[in-house]
Parts: sequence; structure tokens; C-alpha cells
Amino acid sequence: MILGPDPVEEMIEIVRQIRERIKEAQDRQKSCADAHRTDLQFEAGDKVFLKVSPSKRLTRFGVKGKLRPRFIGPYEILETVGPAAYRLALSSSFRNVHNVFHVSQLRKYVFGPKHIVHQEEMVLEPDLSYKEQPEAILDRKVKELRIKAIVTVKVLWKHHGHEEATQELEDKMKEKYPELFE
Repeated sequence: MILGPDPVEEMIEIVRQIRERIKEAQDRQKSCADAHRTDLQFEAGDKVFLKVSPSKRLTRFGVKGKLRPRFIGPYEILETVGPAAYRLALSSSFRNVHNVFHVSQLRKYVFGPKHIVHQEEMVLEPDLSYKEQPEAILDRKVKELRIKAIVTVKVLWKHHGHEEATQELEDKMKEKYPELFE
């Protein structure tokens, strides 16, 4: 093996090409990642959701398991603490949680009419439960089986929206609430 200026220059050229290709790949990856990334900025008075970090065997914010929320809120931003940190107006139930959060833990709250909760008068039992009352029959379906037919009705309940209407057996509903079928 003979060492001289030619093999050394070849190796330098190969290393330069490798560095170029690595730089091209990094630039391509960065442009793809930047397309999905948005710089969030909030102002005092804006409403945001707060990210709840998942961790196993830990009850946080009252719900445990896979049904726990990923974001809670909305909370109002009180002030900007730094270029990427905000102070939130948390409820009194979170008095042991620090109220300054990084922008990566926040998601913008967009107002929607479904977010408004209308409270109507309802009679509560001593155990803080209430009796469901049907409001209307929305639909009627007959399911034909080999031997018999099963009739179900879609029931709209008081204090609930159309998306929470349930399918009930017509016979049982007629028994309990005959006034609906008059």
C-alpha cells in the first residue's frame, strides 16, 4: 500500500461528499418537520387548554385510566412570563400546581356554541341524582327476526341534546311513559 497525495486527496473528497449528503438529508428532514410545526403565541386574556401528561397508575385531575382527558380547561392567560411561558388563571382545586406553563403544554381554545352548558331547573334526590324524563320520540324502527319482530324507538331525554338520544324498546317505554304515545 503506497501512501501519497493522490489517495489522501481521494479520501478527503469522499469525506466531503459524505458530509454534503448528510447536510442535504438533514435539510430535507428539517423542512418536513417545520411544515408541521407552528409557533404559538398568546396574549393576556386568551383562553387555552392545558395538556395533562399521561402517566400510569396515577390519578391526575380526577380521572384515571385511558378515559382521562389529554387536555383540560379552558383557562385564561393572565400574563406572558417569557418568550414561551405563560401564567394561567387556574381554579382553586389546583392550588398545589404551579401556574406558569411552557407554550408546548398549551393548545388554543376556539369558542364553539356546543361549549355553552345550559342549566335548567332539575329536582335532585338527596344522593344528588335525578330522574330522567323522556321529552319526545324521534324515530321508530322494526327489526325482523325469524320468529318475531322487535320494535325500538329513539328517545330524546330532557336535559340532553339530540346526540345523546337513546334506543329503547317500545313496549317498555309504553309501559313507563304512556303519555309519549298518545
